[in-house]
Amino acid sequence: METQTATLKTKSKRKSLPAALWALTISAFGIGTTEFVIVGLLPTVANDLNTSISSAGLLVSLYAVGVAIGAPVLTALTSQIARKRLLIAIMLLFIIGNGLAAIAPSFILLILARILTGFAHGVFFSIGSTIAASLVPEDKRASAISIMFAGLTVAIVTGVPLGTYIGQNFGWRATFVGVAILGIIGAVASYVLVPASIKTSKPLRIVDQLKVLKNRSILLVLSITALGYGGTFVTFTYLAPLLEEVTGFSANMTSILLLVYGIAIALGNVIGGKVSNKKPGKALMVMFALQAIVLLILYFTASSQIWSVVTLFFMGILAFSNVPALQLYVVKMSEKYLPGTEDVSSALNIAAFNVGIAIGAYVGGLIIESSLGVGATPWVGSILVIVGFLITLILYKKEKL
Repeated sequence: METQTATLKTKSKRKSLPAALWALTISAFGIGTTEFVIVGLLPTVANDLNTSISSAGLLVSLYAVGVAIGAPVLTALTSQIARKRLLIAIMLLFIIGNGLAAIAPSFILLILARILTGFAHGVFFSIGSTIAASLVPEDKRASAISIMFAGLTVAIVTGVPLGTYIGQNFGWRATFVGVAILGIIGAVASYVLVPASIKTSKPLRIVDQLKVLKNRSILLVLSITALGYGGTFVTFTYLAPLLEEVTGFSANMTSILLLVYGIAIALGNVIGGKVSNKKPGKALMVMFALQAIVLLILYFTASSQIWSVVTLFFMGILAFSNVPALQLYVVKMSEKYLPGTEDVSSALNIAAFNVGIAIGAYVGGLIIESSLGVGATPWVGSILVIVGFLITLILYKKEKL
């Protein structure tokens, strides 16, 4: 009898956490790795392809532009394709993009490969949440989505520093080969484990997106996402050259520090989610204020190896802690003003995150090219975060959310 009970419990557990979720998590891990690993490889890529660090930063900003287009536009255009078929097609596009990046003979072709991969990224995270939610009972949907996004968090903690280490010791092309292999594993897992019976979602029409963009409060949240979240990327995009040129760390030590940064990000995500449940606007103001202060402090501590590591850890905790609040904020606004457009608003917010990354990487590149140099990226980034704080303050006074 006890054996039967244990068996029933095991079956129940498996039913609540279907194997298909792990296919999504593996894919999310590969996609998260390819997005952020380039940060640690910028000096290596720049040297190999005879381009400047600031130009290499386009590999971050234009990838983000690809995601920003992929999330709302391509998701809308592919909304009638069967979910499993679309998921596998996305992963094939991801594999092709990384494969082309690995063999790209020139910087321009490498950029085009990154944009192509960004398209896959944008569509994957737009449909991944709905697929994950459809795999489990209604009361377990949030858990299913968090498991999928765990792949992205694990990518930042382990995939990025490991990919950076591989790139620094075996060449940056080897990193893209490794990520393409992760994509193959994700595609095969999706083919085997994801059921073909998943229904297509309600069409995500471009006209609905335009309607959402006309709402002032939702548009302000998207602006907050782009500026508040993106401000950190003025520094984060060029973290490797900052740590190597200003702080004096070796390339290998930089990959270890990226691991420390990733662990801090994972902690920040958990903390940010817990403090943002009731009043996301209020939580965002606190997090943006702290992030602006930490970035400003990094400007002064970057020349000290000990204090720069301490500051970097706190920068990591705050860098992604605002993500849950920003997602919740835009959903609350859409519920209040345009009920039924929550999915549209969420997809647009994914685009806004990546517009922020593109802005941050571009601004950071301009700073590096100027007389200010890479050492000035922290205080410039703090200015963007402060702008995000001020917009949040304006919106919070209006909405009290």
